[in-house]
Amino acid sequence: MFESITPLILTYNEAPNIERTLQQLQWASRIVVIDSFSSDTTLEILKFYAQVEVIQREFSSFADQCNFGLAQIQTEWVLSLDADYVLSDDLIQQLKVLQDNPAINGYSVPFKYCVFGKPLRGTLLPRRTVLYRARKATYQEDGHAHRVQIAGKTTLLSGHIYHDDRKSLSRWLWAQDRYMVLEVKKLQKTPLSELGWGDRLRKQKILAPIIIFFYCLILKGGIFDGWHGWYYAFQRVFAETLLSLRLIEADLSDLSTTTRPPQKLN
Repeated sequence: MFESITPLILTYNEAPNIERTLQQLQWASRIVVIDSFSSDTTLEILKFYAQVEVIQREFSSFADQCNFGLAQIQTEWVLSLDADYVLSDDLIQQLKVLQDNPAINGYSVPFKYCVFGKPLRGTLLPRRTVLYRARKATYQEDGHAHRVQIAGKTTLLSGHIYHDDRKSLSRWLWAQDRYMVLEVKKLQKTPLSELGWGDRLRKQKILAPIIIFFYCLILKGGIFDGWHGWYYAFQRVFAETLLSLRLIEADLSDLSTTTRPPQKLN
């Protein structure tokens, strides 16, 4: 099965990350990269890896990019990765001995979040299905993120992936604002009955930033990671606070529209 896996990566200005990701993919005979016209040195780095095939495509959405990438996969299996995902040695060894079970169409793996290269004890990152049969999968938008839908049964792998984003804080702040605009649209259009408890809490606007601070530091043990843990907690609090501001902004905007006095006719 190992020879039937093609890694698929989306990139846009990922020079601080992409080489660490590729270093752990040198076992792959072909790596498909869908690049959204990077303007930094991402493409120059990719040229150093002979097995990398770069296809440039204008970005529309994460789901569209991923579905386009799936269409480029020629093997049975695809390993779908972000440009800041680094495979652990344990996961690579597990992939090497993994047998193709006809009853299984996908595998999910756990993640370890890194701050400046240091893995944290615990974070908010859930498992994600990253290895699956390319013809059994399709991507859909999910707020600012994207979610893969697998036809058939999926199961778990124990080897983990490091989420190790080394882009600048300024880039992170820029991305969070874009993400939260999309999250607001998702929360507004999704019926309350279809939202998970986390998103229901976020719609309350006030509690989520406070709860997430204690959740990251205490329940997830971030306080034992020193300043790396505090950095992560502050990141998550900022993101949730930004979402609250965007939700309040949307509510006030709707209110001002409905209470606007009628225009005088000449």
